[in-house]
Amino acid sequence: MTIETVVIGGRGHTGSALLPLLDGHPEITIRAVASGTAAGEPVAGHVEAMRGSDLVFSDLRPDAVRDLDARLYILALPNGKAGAWVEAIDTHCPDAVIVDLSADYRFDDQWSYGLPEHFAPGLRGATRIANPGCYATGAQLALTPVRERLAATPVVFGVSGYSGAGKTPSRKNDPLVLADNLLPYALADHIHERELSHHLGRDARFMPHVASFFRGISLTVAVEFAEPCRAEVLHEQFRDFYGQASLVQVTASAPEVAQVRDSAAALVGGFTVSQSHPTRAAIVCVLDNLLKGAASQAVQNINLAFGLDELSGLEHCMTVAGRVNDE
Repeated sequence: MTIETVVIGGRGHTGSALLPLLDGHPEITIRAVASGTAAGEPVAGHVEAMRGSDLVFSDLRPDAVRDLDARLYILALPNGKAGAWVEAIDTHCPDAVIVDLSADYRFDDQWSYGLPEHFAPGLRGATRIANPGCYATGAQLALTPVRERLAATPVVFGVSGYSGAGKTPSRKNDPLVLADNLLPYALADHIHERELSHHLGRDARFMPHVASFFRGISLTVAVEFAEPCRAEVLHEQFRDFYGQASLVQVTASAPEVAQVRDSAAALVGGFTVSQSHPTRAAIVCVLDNLLKGAASQAVQNINLAFGLDELSGLEHCMTVAGRVNDE
């Protein structure tokens, strides 16, 4: 099988993580990479891991779809920019697979939501896939196994590396601003809060922050159950829930961002129950926002859509750094 692929918006941080995965995938051939700001420039000049590639950024517009005739289109565009491309693909090559990395279709029931560990059946053979947000991915991994036991609205405290703020200069990706600092932002109604609540099937609160490291996300989730619980019971429940999930590892100790940097795997653990209020617990999830939070998760979804092994093309980035304490 050869999956001829077009990437729209390949110059950002996510594109820089995605292109090497696609380039090394045994079934994918990249036909074109679009970037309006870098058109005509070698991809290798912007993406270090693509050195040796002869790909050049193209200044493509949606009407170019009629001539591309690819089997897979990956949209790595800012929120609100995918619609024109989707319309063109629907018109000229409706059978092609679209994977959209923006938030534009995450609430659309006509699209499959691309969190493989929870929604794999709907992704097999899908042609319209909305890749989840990075924060929403980690929060759902931490909350879904206990969703039915929640007695109150869970609260998620998230900290991301500044790559999550993109390349457009702002206070959230300025190393001078972030030095010895932590920036809270969008503390209510963040789009990932709405995404998390929508796909979790119940309300959740989410408070994001950006820190001075480049990549990675740490989420600490506070939950309250109707009945008292024990940490070892939670640990066992999560191990059972993710027993067949190759890219979610469960650990007794609290996982750390450094363990998942450059990894397609997420770590969930640090199960802690209050001694004074044993219905209250905390769960920690960490992931690489550019991989499991975006690029490698897109590859998982592509594999499922085309009937391939879910881990195809990801074998080299499945490990985590350091020992995972699952005792």
